[in-house]
Amino acid sequence: MNAFALALKTLVDTLGATVLLPVFIFIFAIVLGAKPARAFRSALIIGVAFIGINLVVGLMWGSLSGVSQALVTNTGIKRDIVDVGWPAAAAVAFATDVGLWVIPIALVVNVILLATRVTKTLNVDVWNFWHYAFAGSLVAAVTGNLVLGLAFAAVSAAFMLFLGDWTAKGIQEFYQLPGISIPHGSTAPVAMLGIPVNWLIDKIPGVRNWKADTETIEQKLGPTVGDPMVMGLIIGVVLGVIAYFSEFAGNFLATFAKILILGVQLAAVMVLLPRMVRILMEGLIPVSEAARDFTLKHMGGREIFIGLDSAVLTGHPANIATGLLLVPIAILLSIILPGNRMILFADLAVLVFWGTQIAPAAKGNVIRMVLVGTVMVIIGFFTANALAPTITQVAGEAGFAIPENAVMISSIADGFVWSPLASMWLGQYLGWIGLAIFAAFVAVLFFLYKKNEEAWDVFAGAAKSTKSK
Repeated sequence: MNAFALALKTLVDTLGATVLLPVFIFIFAIVLGAKPARAFRSALIIGVAFIGINLVVGLMWGSLSGVSQALVTNTGIKRDIVDVGWPAAAAVAFATDVGLWVIPIALVVNVILLATRVTKTLNVDVWNFWHYAFAGSLVAAVTGNLVLGLAFAAVSAAFMLFLGDWTAKGIQEFYQLPGISIPHGSTAPVAMLGIPVNWLIDKIPGVRNWKADTETIEQKLGPTVGDPMVMGLIIGVVLGVIAYFSEFAGNFLATFAKILILGVQLAAVMVLLPRMVRILMEGLIPVSEAARDFTLKHMGGREIFIGLDSAVLTGHPANIATGLLLVPIAILLSIILPGNRMILFADLAVLVFWGTQIAPAAKGNVIRMVLVGTVMVIIGFFTANALAPTITQVAGEAGFAIPENAVMISSIADGFVWSPLASMWLGQYLGWIGLAIFAAFVAVLFFLYKKNEEAWDVFAGAAKSTKSK
């Protein structure tokens, strides 16, 4: 069995997400009855779109990393917990004993819950099963019990399927991406807290009436200044001035050029990400239609969603604008929050992902999304500080090289997320009873959701059905 798990893990590591996802989509489409040629083309388009999305996100990552480094240097921040980024966190998670088994375990959990009609989501985003391994590895580290860690990873997989189901309708309508859900470990738990925060904002007189979706911004500022591309340029230039202002005295022209390059790069992100998502939609629509036809014919019209990475949602201008605005806010919070020991660096671009599952509930209102994001970042700092010792322990055991200037490591992706911390504490202090509590919590969530799906869907941003209006 160990050989099988190791072979499967090696296959996933070797092929990577950009190859694995099209393969799973192709198999899924064939099972649904799509013609092989159409299934192949759809799967390939989806793979191409993901490569495009990753290239644009990589451009944004590089741009923001430079801004982060400059801000850290200029402010003189000294912290002993270093943000090493999600690629390092994923590598550590998959390098553990829990990571060895997480893929077959999560697949079995998904198949069982799908077959028993508990979930509607078929999660084909196998690469991102590392999020379940991350939570399970923390539990295994603090308890010394591998089986308990694997069990927590399994329940984490079920928990993400619930979050994917719950936010699916709002996401499908807001982003016009039919038939998908987002059971993504870095963003779905953030949405579970962020959506209620948005609801609270909706109760504040005056603030609840602020309209700041990208369409309204464009109407108020005009077609030029309000254009997402121009907004990206402006945000980039402002971030550049804040980050590189102290360098003007040394070399004005080089600094001025650096700021303009940053602005143009972020303008490019605002233009290219939405276009990559439109390519993705071209591939998803035939698969969605095949799923609809299959369920009508064989399953009485039952809905099945394709579980994907939240990267597919990052192209919306509201998400990009929110993430970029949160960068200086997050760095400021890292300075002023009492007790914080973490310095942000490698994972700042993850903030663009954080609003993706909150945007439907906030109706793309950038001001609301920034307010919600600020609350989530504050919670994230305290979470990251609490998780850092165990993350560092797991990383050391997995052979990860700790940076020279760091006593401990963490990341925004998962290090800032509350659910791995909750899993770790439940396992550490309550053991198997903690697992039972976690499993019961997930079961209750599924039960309550099934009892009144429309109310849950509307709360997460979906439109009310005509029957209930």
